[in-house]
Amino acid sequence: MRIGLLLAESRGGIGQHVASLVPRYLNAGHEVLVCAPPGTADHFDFSGATVVGQAVGLRGSDVVHAHGYRAGMTALRDRSHLRPLVVTWHNAVITSGPRGLVMRLGQRLVARGADLTLGASSDLVELARSLGARQARLAPVAAPAIPEVRKPSAAVREELGIGDAPLVLTVGRLAPQKDYPTLLSVAADVARGNPEAVFAVVGDGPLRDNLQARIDAENLPVRLLGHRDDVPDLLGAADVFLLTSHWEARALVLQEALQVGVPVVATAVGGVPELVGDSAVLAFPGDAGGLADGVRKVLADPEAAAAMRTEGLQLAAGWPDEDTVAKNLLDIYAGLVATSA
Repeated sequence: MRIGLLLAESRGGIGQHVASLVPRYLNAGHEVLVCAPPGTADHFDFSGATVVGQAVGLRGSDVVHAHGYRAGMTALRDRSHLRPLVVTWHNAVITSGPRGLVMRLGQRLVARGADLTLGASSDLVELARSLGARQARLAPVAAPAIPEVRKPSAAVREELGIGDAPLVLTVGRLAPQKDYPTLLSVAADVARGNPEAVFAVVGDGPLRDNLQARIDAENLPVRLLGHRDDVPDLLGAADVFLLTSHWEARALVLQEALQVGVPVVATAVGGVPELVGDSAVLAFPGDAGGLADGVRKVLADPEAAAAMRTEGLQLAAGWPDEDTVAKNLLDIYAGLVATSA
C-alpha cells in the first residue's frame, strides 16, 4: 500500500506516535508519505518516508491517515483526492470562547467527513459518535518502550540536591491543559505536613514565568526543571508521579511512570481511569485537596505504595506495544482499501 500520514504542528505525543509507525510500515513493505509542517518534520525522525509540506503531496495514496482534528480538517479540504480517510482523535477540545466554538465545529466536520474515526480513549470515541461519525472505534496509542533507567536513584537525587527527601515528579508542557496552578496548590497543601517533600516539574512552555512568580511569592517547594533528556532517570528516583491535567487521553508520561513502577496520583479525566485502572489514586480535576491526600497516602504508607507499584507494572505489561498497534492499523487500512476499491 501507499500510505499517507498527515500531521499538524506537533512536538509531543502525536508526532512521536507517527514516528513510531513509519519504520514499521516500511519494514512491512509499504510506501509511506508524511505530510507535516517544517518544525514537526525536523523534530521527529521520519527516515525512509517521503516527507511533503502540503497535503496535495499525499494524492495518489491508497489510504490517508490524519492525526488530530487540525490534520483532519486539512485532509477534508482535498477530500476528493485524499480517501479513504482515517482520522485519529488524540485530544479533546477544552478551549472556551470563540476559538473553542470554531474548534468544536471542526470536530463535527471531521467526524462526519472521515471514513473511519479512531479515538485514543473511549470518551473520544463516544464523542465522535455523538457528532455523527460514520464509524468510530477505540485505537489506543501504543505504550512507549520501557524507559531505560541509567542512573541510580541516589545519584539523581544528589544532582538535584534533595538527598532522601520525598520526590513528587510531574512531566509535561507548561500549558493550561496541564493545570499547574492546581499542582502548586497541591504542593502548598502537602508541604504543611511534609515540609521536606520536593515537587519537580519537567517541561517548558508559556506559563513558566507565571508559575515561577507564584512559586517565589509563596515559597513553594516546587522546582521547574525545564526540558530534560533524563526523564527515565527522574522517574526511577521519584516517590510519586503527579498529573493534574484538565484532560488527557492515554498520557504517555503516565504509561512511562507505570512501566518504571512509580505510584501515580492523577485526575480522573478523559482516558486516564481506563488506562490506570485501580493502580493509581484518582481525584476530580481541580481538586487540590483530593490530589494532596493522594500524595500524602503514597508517602505515608510504604505498603500501599508498594502495592500500587506492583499493580501498575502488571497493568503495563498487558498494554499493546508499538508493533501491535502498527499491525492493527495496517489491517484497518487494508479493510478500507478493499471496501473502497
